[in-house]
Amino acid sequence: MRSLINGKADLILSSQDRGLQYGDGLFETLVAENGEVKNWSLHLARLSEGCERLFLPQPNELQLLTEIDHLLSDTGKEIVKIIISRGLGPRGYAFKEVVPTRVINVYPWPELPDKNEKTGIELFICQTRIARQPALAGIKHLNRLENVLARHEWQDQKYAEGLMLDTENNVIEGTMSNLFIVKNNKLQTPDLTQCGVNGVTRQRILNIASEKEITLEVIDLSMKQLEQADEVFVCNSVIGLWPVRKIKEKRFLIAPVYSRATETSANPITRFLQKSLLA
Repeated sequence: MRSLINGKADLILSSQDRGLQYGDGLFETLVAENGEVKNWSLHLARLSEGCERLFLPQPNELQLLTEIDHLLSDTGKEIVKIIISRGLGPRGYAFKEVVPTRVINVYPWPELPDKNEKTGIELFICQTRIARQPALAGIKHLNRLENVLARHEWQDQKYAEGLMLDTENNVIEGTMSNLFIVKNNKLQTPDLTQCGVNGVTRQRILNIASEKEITLEVIDLSMKQLEQADEVFVCNSVIGLWPVRKIKEKRFLIAPVYSRATETSANPITRFLQKSLLA
């Protein structure tokens, strides 16, 4: 891993930083390929919205891009993580003057099983619930303990992802991903106005659906509706799109990854969107 803190490679994060003390800040996880960050405008838009909602100064785009470029390699895929905290402050929750701390990390690309993309994954149903808090819903804030506890619930490698519900038993998202279903050729995704993260890949899929005139609904999604779906998939910036082949005892048909959607009755919309994300 290569890092910069406030633009310096040798700077150490203070124990008094509010990001460490209170999880007071935001982060973005991006994909870079051959030295170029993917979907930058969408990531910057979400980061900017998060800063506005948390009363943080807006990020300097040129500064961020310059520091990211300094850390990136020229070839291959890498993961970039941007962290913006409220910075140093005295003990206590109240804040006045804000001088944010800016952290850029670059990680090597992880090994992702090809089978997840090609033949689909099995989802674990987590018992840890996501609290409903509309003031924080949608943004990628640093408080991710619900996800940490949920991910700790399973160790069996047959599960590639865990599914999280909110405190009202609505299906919301995966521990690291957003969720979509297809029912009667309608693309549906959970409403995230009360909790959950509005992922960049989720937004890209919403945009593709609009452009291609795929019927789309944002809904309160129950477990019963999920289990009655024709297609299910999860997505994020790093994994792209993974079809779901099994949830508890329910199995979903998965078409071969290279099949044309019109040639099969199994998950045609999933495969179409999967291909569209690569364009």
